[in-house]
Amino acid sequence: MREPKLYVASHDEIANGDATDIYFKRTQEALRAAGLQNVRVRMEVHLYSNPPEGDWAVYAGLEEALAIMKGKPFTVYSLPEGTLFRRKTPLMLIEAPYEAFAPYEAAILGALRFESSIATKAARIRMAAGDKLFLFFGLRALHPAVFPAADRAAYIGGADSVSGVLSERYLGLKPQGTMPHAFIITVGDQRKAWRIFADVFGGKVNVTALADTFDDERNEALMAARELGDKLWGVRLDTPSSRRGNMRDIVEEVRWTLDLNGFKHVKIIVSGGLDEEEIRELRDVVDGFGVGTSVAMPRSVDLSMDIVEVDRGKGWEAISKRGKMPGAKMVYSCGPLDHLVVPWGSEPPTCPNGSKAEPLLLKYMENGEIVRDLPSIGDIRSYVLSQLRGLGLIK
Repeated sequence: MREPKLYVASHDEIANGDATDIYFKRTQEALRAAGLQNVRVRMEVHLYSNPPEGDWAVYAGLEEALAIMKGKPFTVYSLPEGTLFRRKTPLMLIEAPYEAFAPYEAAILGALRFESSIATKAARIRMAAGDKLFLFFGLRALHPAVFPAADRAAYIGGADSVSGVLSERYLGLKPQGTMPHAFIITVGDQRKAWRIFADVFGGKVNVTALADTFDDERNEALMAARELGDKLWGVRLDTPSSRRGNMRDIVEEVRWTLDLNGFKHVKIIVSGGLDEEEIRELRDVVDGFGVGTSVAMPRSVDLSMDIVEVDRGKGWEAISKRGKMPGAKMVYSCGPLDHLVVPWGSEPPTCPNGSKAEPLLLKYMENGEIVRDLPSIGDIRSYVLSQLRGLGLIK
């Protein structure tokens, strides 16, 4: 009888270039057979389609991409991780012998697309939520192999907290969460379940009662408040769509009832299939949101990687496939989303206000060695939020 197994690429398989498409391996073999191992290329990562929502996206996944390329004959220039960007802005420039690089293209691009897509959606949820709590717990929508990467991207994009246990080990983020319906159903009585939870975790976490398992949301919220009193920090409403009706009316009814009975301190968190529109409709009447699938499985930021220059031993030749702009490029910044793209080696341009533009495409790796300090996850998140504030998209 065959034993079940997890279909997960190992760290070594990714680092060795085995986690790739077969045509990259065949390209490598063919270049070796033709004696073309020394042909060097400059490859550009960019977004040529429109961002999935709006006109900008968040660049994320750089650290993982660098981890894949470390120790190999690659030189890497990149925008800082967390930079907001628009269509056609070069995000990364890689110099390498293509024969050596080919097996890593899929893994590098996959890491960048995965994290950028989640970070971009998280930033848009952050905008919709305003100053209210934004808790990410969408791991159940994903393969477990990518749980830490998903939490990382969501936090970079603006989530206040994440739920993954492994994120404390990998990211240094203390996971947050309330309780599932399964806990209450297993105990068999909501009051008893809330009391057990408060007795075990009171003083350690913000005790939040899931208040919609067996009864009406208003009744269960008041029941939890009376049962736990000052020990109760908040209630979470996770009403399924089949029973939801007008969620704003439900929240207002719960808030009114709690206040009327002297429980104004009890906060209300809403979760369950939320996206930007629902969050905007509720943010003035709730204290926070638990968001899962819409962030975990967003529309893709369709990044691509293309050769823009080749050196066959006679110097760099600007070349690309049709539909892409040939030649290496440098990116300069005059502020958030105010980027100037010029040919590589050009004089720094001047910003519209007369100041000198700042180079944004910076060297992170020289021949496989990291040459620039990598920021912490908190610093990257702060960078994203500062750009959103600079654009007036959040306060």
